[in-house]
Parts: sequence; structure tokens; C-alpha cells
Amino acid sequence: MRVCVFTEPHRGATYDDQLRMARLAEDSGFEGFLRADHYRSMQLEGGLPGPTDAWTTLAGLARETSRIRLGTLVSAATFRLPGPLAVTVAQVDQMSGGRVELGIGTGWYEREHTAYGIPFPPIGERFDRLEEQLAIVTGLWATPPGGRFTHHGANYRLVDAPGPLSRRPGPPIIIGGHGSKRTPRLAARYADEFNLPFRGVSETAKAFERVLEALERTGRTRPLVLSAGIVVAIGRDAAETRRRATPLHVQSALPREDPVIGSPAQLVDRIGEFAAIGATRVHLRLLDLTDLDHLDLIAAEVLPQLDGEPSPP
Repeated sequence: MRVCVFTEPHRGATYDDQLRMARLAEDSGFEGFLRADHYRSMQLEGGLPGPTDAWTTLAGLARETSRIRLGTLVSAATFRLPGPLAVTVAQVDQMSGGRVELGIGTGWYEREHTAYGIPFPPIGERFDRLEEQLAIVTGLWATPPGGRFTHHGANYRLVDAPGPLSRRPGPPIIIGGHGSKRTPRLAARYADEFNLPFRGVSETAKAFERVLEALERTGRTRPLVLSAGIVVAIGRDAAETRRRATPLHVQSALPREDPVIGSPAQLVDRIGEFAAIGATRVHLRLLDLTDLDHLDLIAAEVLPQLDGEPSPP
């Protein structure tokens, strides 16, 4: 099982907070450090400091780490135009030596769009835009040096665009979410990894089945990684666990989740349950980026209990 750390810097973490956790995750043997791409906290009451930009942060981490994989889980297709997004991700990937992954979705949190003046169309149009963005980003990454890429779509028009300096076929793409129709189809066509975030094992298994059925319908032979997200609040004793679980009880706009609250052994068991339904990668969501002891605990008492798998090139 490949294990990544997932963080939510829109809760108020600084770049230095993220750098410390990314370096510790790298030194402790985690495969990846992925972060949310949001511009507002989901907390409905009270305020937190403003966010850091995901791809600006990842560019910095690309130069200040050496092994760990970096990426978003996930960037909203509403936030950036697809041409500049393809260039940005390709450049950060080069800066990292080929360690970047692009997680991308429709965008869902209207409050952050309103706050920063970002258009927020209806869900059907957001899916249309996501599908076009995937076609454009992958098309640009596949364009050889000296070549040009053109796209005429309902939402975007590119004319004779040079492909960015990128490895081919480009950085891995992660598509995730709970959609039952378009999400599996898009994952089957474009993704290197499908992720269901922070739900129970049974619901995750059903989502995996839908994606595998979509793969079969398309006849795709290229492998697809199946991954799960797990919200984690574990401790060495009950008091430590309660302290780490406290943020989970704050009212927020996030959908229902199925966290692991308890001991390291309980987290090992949950990861084993996800492995049994086909997951080969998990993303552990840690709420407090300043709580490096939480990461140390997982590294010391969870990672050694798992079957390792080499990171992909």
C-alpha cells in the first residue's frame, strides 16, 4: 500500500507550515504530499487566515524537497484556464524532477468562488468545462516540441498553442468524486488514478465498481490506480485522540465523512479494508499542519505494518 499525506492549508497554514510537514513526510517514508486547492475554509462560523495558492506552494516545495511526490487533491476546473494550467503544472513538474500529479475536479464550494469573484456555473456546465479542460491539458502535454495544439470547444478555444516543456504523456492525472455517471467515464478516459475521498469502505467499493465498469466499456488497457482518502485523528491514548478529533466536530460545509478516530491499530485495520476492495494508494488527511507529532506517530506505528510498494517513476 502506498501512503500519502493530504493537507488542507486553506484552514490557515503558512508556506513554512507546509514545508515542514512535506519534509518530515519525505524523511519518514511517505510516498506523497498532496494538498487541497481551496481559497476559503469550510468552517461556517468564525474566521481563519486566508489560504496559500496551491500551485505557487507546490512550486516552492518542488525545489525544497527531493523525493516525495507532490500534487493537488484536487484543483477546481473553475479556478484556472486550461492552457495556463497545463503550462503551470508542467513547469512545476520540471522543477520537481518529475514528481508532480494533477488532481482536478469540477469545483463545488460556491462560497469561495463568491469571495474571490470566480464564476460558478451550474453543475452541468462545470462538468462540461472539466471535460474540455482534461482534453486541452492532456492535448497540450502530448504536443511535441515545435508542434502546435488547437482546440475549438463550447467553452474554450485554443489556436496554434505551443506545447509546454513536459514529459510525455505528461504528469499523472487524478480524478475523484462521488458522481455516478460522468465521473467514472472521465476517469476511465483521462485519469491515471481514481480517488474517492473520505467515505466508508462500502461506499468506496461501489464507486470503484462504477469506475471499473466504465473501464470495461471503453476497452481501456492502461492501468488505473484506485485510491481512498481517510480522515485521520489517532493518538497514543484517549486524551491525545480527543484533542486531534476536536476539529472534526466544528460545523462546516464539507459533506459527510467517515474518519478514523482512535489508535494506530485502527488506522492499520481501515487501510487493510481499503486494500481488500482494490485500493493500492491511500491519502491520509491530517487536519493540523503544525502537529508534526501526529505524522511521527503514523510513520512509527502505521507505515511499518503495511506492505510497501515502490513509487511509480
